[in-house]
Amino acid sequence: MTAAGIRLSHADTGLGHAGVRLGGPAGVRLGHADVVAAAERIAPYVRRTPLLTAGSLPGVLLKAEHLQHSGSFKLRGAANALLALGAREIVAGSSGNHGLAVAALAGPLGAGVTVVMAAGASEAKARAVAALGARVIRSGGGVAERDRYAQDFAKRTGAVPLPSSDHELVVAGQGTVGLEIFEDAPGADTVFVPTGGGGLLGGVCLAAAGLTRPVRIVGVEPAGTRRYARALAAGHPVELPPSDTVADGLRGQRAGEILFPVIRQRVDELIGVTDEAIVHATGLLHAAGIPAEPSGAVALAGALHRGFDGTAAVIVSGGNGPAALAARTPAP
Repeated sequence: MTAAGIRLSHADTGLGHAGVRLGGPAGVRLGHADVVAAAERIAPYVRRTPLLTAGSLPGVLLKAEHLQHSGSFKLRGAANALLALGAREIVAGSSGNHGLAVAALAGPLGAGVTVVMAAGASEAKARAVAALGARVIRSGGGVAERDRYAQDFAKRTGAVPLPSSDHELVVAGQGTVGLEIFEDAPGADTVFVPTGGGGLLGGVCLAAAGLTRPVRIVGVEPAGTRRYARALAAGHPVELPPSDTVADGLRGQRAGEILFPVIRQRVDELIGVTDEAIVHATGLLHAAGIPAEPSGAVALAGALHRGFDGTAAVIVSGGNGPAALAARTPAP
């Protein structure tokens, strides 16, 4: 099985990668200091996940966010936002993992949560979100319509909207994944980052701004949902039609307004990988004892497709597959 894919590099876009500029014409509103502050804020609530190795994947360090509380990296951004905002009512649009993270945190923090999920989102994840005490609303259409519904809901009810990616506090929280990688693997030459809404990629870009050595940051998108590749080529965020991919957590339609300038300024390369490549990478991880969901295997699919020199850190972003969700969700 091949890991065929599509690549967009700085040679295609004319982008530089000297680091994120704060403020100015690029419109970047976040910096490395925001990620450091997030790490301090969320430390009591998140797990510092390990870097794992597998004999079948030489030169690869697997950042094990599938071991994170709530099953994915999404807990980091959700924790940073909920702790900083102190809101009593939250509404979040989610494909599942963001909703799981917000719902898991909200109860202990005394906040009520409504999670809006698109019609095609995982039913198993919807049940798991509801089991944590959140109200789940299904919207029609794709991710873009879901997010518009969540914004309208916030306006009608007064709930605080908490997007899954395009929010300063969420992005800073996700960036703590990068901080840990750079601290625990100082020799890593490349970091492969699964890219859907872009919060994790943007956060890793911000974390990398504090480095004094060169590290390549490679974003990996499903081939059919390349909203950041399209946005970088166009020079501004564009909205794509709803799409389908086995990586159900990466079906976003539009690059984030907050995230776009961060990613444009720092990412070295964006590549696309097919569903076939994602399934293959998922199988390799499972064989190594790492129960990643398909979205969590996208970065490995990218590393296998593109190749790398030296040592690569690959983010396994989540492990909320059917078995893991069933184990945590009471029977109806």
